[in-house]
Amino acid sequence: MDQPAVLNNRYKLIARLGAGGMANVWKAQDLALGRLVAVKILHDALTGDPEFLHRFDREAHAAANLTHPNVVTVHDVGQDHETHYIVMEYVDGEDLKTLIRREAPMPVERALDLAIQICAGIGYAHRAGFVHCDVKPQNVLITADGRVKVADFGIARALSSATLYTQTDMVWGSPHYFSPEQAAGEPPTPASDVYSIGVVLFEMLTGRTPFDADNPTALALMHLRDTPPLATQFNPQVPVALEQIITKLLAKEPAARYRTADQLARILESYSRQGHQSTQAQPPLPLPAPAQSQPAMDPPQAARPATGPVTPARPAPRPAPIVPQYRADQATPVPAVAQVVPAETYDEEELYTEPAGVDWLGIMLALVALLAVLGLIPLWWVVLVRLGAFTPAPAPLPSGPTGQLLLNWIAQFATTLWSAAGAGGTILSSV
Repeated sequence: MDQPAVLNNRYKLIARLGAGGMANVWKAQDLALGRLVAVKILHDALTGDPEFLHRFDREAHAAANLTHPNVVTVHDVGQDHETHYIVMEYVDGEDLKTLIRREAPMPVERALDLAIQICAGIGYAHRAGFVHCDVKPQNVLITADGRVKVADFGIARALSSATLYTQTDMVWGSPHYFSPEQAAGEPPTPASDVYSIGVVLFEMLTGRTPFDADNPTALALMHLRDTPPLATQFNPQVPVALEQIITKLLAKEPAARYRTADQLARILESYSRQGHQSTQAQPPLPLPAPAQSQPAMDPPQAARPATGPVTPARPAPRPAPIVPQYRADQATPVPAVAQVVPAETYDEEELYTEPAGVDWLGIMLALVALLAVLGLIPLWWVVLVRLGAFTPAPAPLPSGPTGQLLLNWIAQFATTLWSAAGAGGTILSSV
C-alpha cells in the first residue's frame, strides 16, 4: 500500500530510513512546527486487529510521557485513513547494529559507555512502570556525539501486550535477544530487559550473539536450555570481572539477574571507575639509596711475610631481597615500598591529668546508709519485745542517788520506746 505524501496535512514524508518487522521508518517534516521528525508507519498486518490498535494507541500515549536524554521522545500518535503511525524525534545518527558490524569487538571502555547509557534510558522507563520488551541493537540509536537513544517503547510494549492477551502460542520479540521467560511465552519483566541488555553487551564485546540458530524456535530453545558461552572464548581481552557480570545478566532465572536496568547501570559504573583507577599510571618507585663507600684500606705491605694461615675476608651481608606484592587491581607485581608512618602528636593537656581527689560524696552516702541501718536495730528490738519473741533479762541496778537518777531516765526511755512500739505494731497490723 502506497503511503500518502503528507499524513493528516501535517507530516510530510521525505525519505524512507528503514523497515522492520512491525513498521516502516520515514524521515519527515512537521509542517506545523517546522522540524524534522521520524515517522513509524505500522504494517498493514498489524492494523487489522482493533484490540491491538487500542493497546498501541494507549501505550504510545503513555510512552510520550517518557522524557529522558537516553530515550527517543514520542511526539504524536495518529491515523490517516487506514494508515496508523507514531511520530518520534528525529535522531541524526546510526543504530547500534550498524556500529557493531563496523567496530566489533569494541574496546571495553567503549562498550561500557554505550551499555551504561542504554541502562540509563531503560532504567528510567522501569521506574515509570515500563518494560521495553524488545531491547536490541536495532532499537538503540547513537548520535554523532556518542549519545545513546533507546527507541520503540510504545510499539514493543503494545505488541507484547497483544501477544499475551490474544495469541498465547506466539512469542513476540527478537529471537537473538529475548529472555528465556519470553521464549517460554511468559510476560516480560524488567529482568527480561536486563537479559537483553546482557546479550547486547556480549555482542558489542565479541561481535556475535551468545546463541545463533537457523530458525526462531531453535533460538528459543537455546535461550531456555543452553548455557551461554563465556565472552573470553571469543575475545580474550574481556576482563574476568566483566565476564562475570555478563554471566549474571544471562542467567536463566530472572531472580538470578540484576533486577532493573538502574541496578545494572550502578554495577557497570562502579566497575568502570575501578577499572580506570587500576589502569592509571603508577608513580615511579623511589630508587634505593647508594651504598656508602667504605674507607680505603692500606694495601698490605709486600715485604711483610705472612706468619700464619691467612683467613679469607668474610663477605659483606647481602641486603634483604624485596619481595614483590601482588595487588588485586594490577596484573604485574609491584615491589613493596616501605611506608613512613608519621609519629603521633599529643597535646600537653591530654598527657597531664590531675590526681583523683577524695570522694567526699561517696563517703557521706556511705555514712548515711550506715546510720540508717543502725537506726533500724532499736526499732526491730522493740518490735520483737512487743511480739514476745524476745524477753530482755533484768540487769542489777546500781544503788545510791546516781543509780536512782539512772533508773528514772531508763524508765522514761522505756516508756517512750513502748509507745513507739505500740505505734509500730499498729502500722504492721494494718499492713
